[in-house]
Amino acid sequence: MKIIPTEIPEVLIIEPQVYGDHRGFFMESFNQKQFQDKTEIICHFVQDNHSRSKGGILRGLHYQIKSPQGKLLRVVNGEIFDVAVDIRRNSPTFRQWVGVVLSAENYRQLWVPEGFAHGFYVVSDSADVLYKTTDYYAPQHERTIMWNDEDLGIAWPIGDKEPVLSAKDQKGDRLRAAEVFET
Repeated sequence: MKIIPTEIPEVLIIEPQVYGDHRGFFMESFNQKQFQDKTEIICHFVQDNHSRSKGGILRGLHYQIKSPQGKLLRVVNGEIFDVAVDIRRNSPTFRQWVGVVLSAENYRQLWVPEGFAHGFYVVSDSADVLYKTTDYYAPQHERTIMWNDEDLGIAWPIGDKEPVLSAKDQKGDRLRAAEVFET
């Protein structure tokens, strides 16, 4: 497993070792001991999720203000532009974001720690995203920040197209009005 730092030190790109030949490939998609040894992050995953989305779908920016979730994401079909936004008010990287291309072809994973809003845009015709979380889904604590909040200035790879959004994502808050993490 190779760990690649991003512009925000807590957000990490993880490249698993992939063994391939004419038959296909094998990879260990997660190993708790290696993850902890290489990142010094101690976490316990409690839930695995699978999301399938059509091309042009944008999901996010989501987070749980109570029961916050760390997430380890990977794509098993297609390609996404994955985004993590630091919403920890006292952090030196508050309001900064990281965007990473995750695809079935590059095998990359993204670690998004607690205290970050998360979203992704489907670049390919469709995408299957698998992700582990460090806490359970708690819809009563879920919050959404507008995907196109000009205070964030996220450079989504959408060109002049309008992304397809859920009703919930259409009603996201501006970061300046959103509940954020105070610690």
